[in-house]
Amino acid sequence: MPTPRQRHTSTSGGGGGGRRAASGSAMLPPVVVLVFLFVVAPSLFFVVRNDGRAHAHVHVASVPAALLLDFFVWMETVSVEHWCSKETNLVTLGIAGIIIPWRSDRKGKNGNQEAAAMKNLKSILPKEVFDAITASQQESGTLSVDFFRNHASPSWKTDDLVTEKSMDVNDNAKAENSLLEHSVPTNRSPKDPDEHQVDKAAKVARRKLREKRREKRAMDLVHKDDEARIKLENAAIERSKAVDSAVLGKYSIWRKENENENSDSTVRLMRDQIIMARVYSTLAKSKNKNDLYQKLQTRIRESQRAVGEANADADLHHSAPEKIRAMGQVLSKAREELYDCTAITQRIRAMLQSADEQVRSLKKQSTFLSQLAAKTIPNSIHCLSMRLTIDYYILPLEERKFPRSENLENPNLYHYALFSDNVLAASVVVNSTIMNAKEPEKHVFHLVTDKLNFGAMNMWFLLNPPGKATIHVENVDEFKWLNSSYCPVLRQLESAAMKEYYFKADRPTTLSAGSSNLKYRNPKYLSMLNHLRFYLPEVYPKLDKILFLDDDIVVQKDLTGLWDVDLNGKVNGAVETCGESFHRFDKYLNFSNPHIARNFDPNACGWAYGMNIFDLREWKKKDITGIYHKWQNMNEDRVLWKLGTLPPGLLTFYKLTHPLDKSWHVLGLGYNPSIDRSEIDNAAVVHYNGNMKPWLELAMTKYRPYWTKYIKYDHPYIRGCNLSE
Repeated sequence: MPTPRQRHTSTSGGGGGGRRAASGSAMLPPVVVLVFLFVVAPSLFFVVRNDGRAHAHVHVASVPAALLLDFFVWMETVSVEHWCSKETNLVTLGIAGIIIPWRSDRKGKNGNQEAAAMKNLKSILPKEVFDAITASQQESGTLSVDFFRNHASPSWKTDDLVTEKSMDVNDNAKAENSLLEHSVPTNRSPKDPDEHQVDKAAKVARRKLREKRREKRAMDLVHKDDEARIKLENAAIERSKAVDSAVLGKYSIWRKENENENSDSTVRLMRDQIIMARVYSTLAKSKNKNDLYQKLQTRIRESQRAVGEANADADLHHSAPEKIRAMGQVLSKAREELYDCTAITQRIRAMLQSADEQVRSLKKQSTFLSQLAAKTIPNSIHCLSMRLTIDYYILPLEERKFPRSENLENPNLYHYALFSDNVLAASVVVNSTIMNAKEPEKHVFHLVTDKLNFGAMNMWFLLNPPGKATIHVENVDEFKWLNSSYCPVLRQLESAAMKEYYFKADRPTTLSAGSSNLKYRNPKYLSMLNHLRFYLPEVYPKLDKILFLDDDIVVQKDLTGLWDVDLNGKVNGAVETCGESFHRFDKYLNFSNPHIARNFDPNACGWAYGMNIFDLREWKKKDITGIYHKWQNMNEDRVLWKLGTLPPGLLTFYKLTHPLDKSWHVLGLGYNPSIDRSEIDNAAVVHYNGNMKPWLELAMTKYRPYWTKYIKYDHPYIRGCNLSE
């Protein structure tokens, strides 16, 4: 074998020749590389490998062969990281593909040979490549195929998927490798323990770094998923705000047809077919395909008749499957002749916009009609009032008086104030109170109505007296002290501006246009019955306490406990209605006005009219009526609040209201379909505040029985006016 000195000389000469060749021709290096990679290198590889197995010395006579052997020896010292680095050139990578399998058989050669090989290769490779190789070697040490066999990357392992069969195969492979190791002699020397520990620490550090990178990537993906989910949830919340969730009439999500989520699949299919047929009919008409247009119009009419007003498949006509097949055939033909993605998209978008406008218009109409229905009296109740009025004025004067009139001014009894023009509603309030009272004989009802219903109210309670309780009916128009010179509301109603607001000639001609502020044009705001609650000491001067009741409430328990409630020097006892951010003063009052902003807290809690216990002695001391007059005079132009009695009540009784327990008074049965049943059952008074009054057809059916159970539907007057449950 040539000595290291001889190989050094040969290699140096070869290196010089390579540089001269490179400088001599620009096209020569690629050809040399290809010849070397595909002809010379493979041949030498097999020669050297076979020679190594036969344990014979290799006598290399030529300089290129010696140089290649030196390169083979050097390859054992180069780490894999170098071959993956961007500084590696094409020649080095090509040779690496040949040398790496050979390195495992050459590992353990003399260290002097490796040093000599490194010195010889320094003359071949560029300086930056050689420096990178040296640094990589110092960092990672030598590498072999056995290293990859025994130290697989964690990302290549599948610990959880190991089966019994694969374990057997691995055991067999290990046994074969063990036999080969014993049968083939080797010159490899044992590795230094310190070097082994350094290598092990480096491996652990690299493995931890890879695990951290994987964990970071996983966390980034999870974070992105969370962000996307949050965005979707926020978008859904924003869309839900635009959905009107009010439940009107007899609709309920618990209806039988809604139990199965697929119970309306056929209905939806037919409606989808109708929509597509309308799209294609428009396209057919624009392209003068009159026959197809007529067929589509015919199928649309047939499908519409079959669907009707069905909301579930069970409600469909028995001919629906036949109509679906016929419509499908026509749509298939229309698709073949008329399909144009752009035109269809434009037409569907136009239909969607038109439907959206129709929905908005219908919502306005619904608002208008609900407000209109809320301020009207059904024909049956009007009939009842008229019949009672006629019969009352036929009665002799001596028969028009109520018994026990001496109790009307007795402060030791329980007095109720009820102001109403609805005979049936007033009868429910009185009947429910008496039926749930422990001592009915101690209860006194003070009813005030207008002159139109005065006879009917008297006649009804003359025919249907409230047991042993006392009742008295008065006409608000006979209160001579209640005039425009004393009452600001009456004076304002006589003004031209108020008349223009209520009775202007240019009324809107459409339902949608008339829905604006219709709530505040309700006739009840014109009636003094609604404002009489601010004059209780004037109406009942000899009473100390009185319980005010609206005519749209139902009493379910004995109310005498309210007279024992200590109001702590306050005037009004009421149930508060505020939540975290609703039913507070800023909802009812105009805080942009300096008079309101200076005197009131916008976050002050609101309370409810409908069931209020008033201390009339404290009322007189604090001149509550005078406070009401002050604010009512300041609101002549409606700049402090709109209309109604709750806003001036909040101002008048500000810091003078004692909160009662919420079980005394449960509100919302006239607008809120989701009140808990237990709250209603445990309430002393339930209040149908809102537009869905229990005597109207638009009342919510699940709340109506609380009211109807106090009506005698077999009464001759009620039966004669076709009043029914």
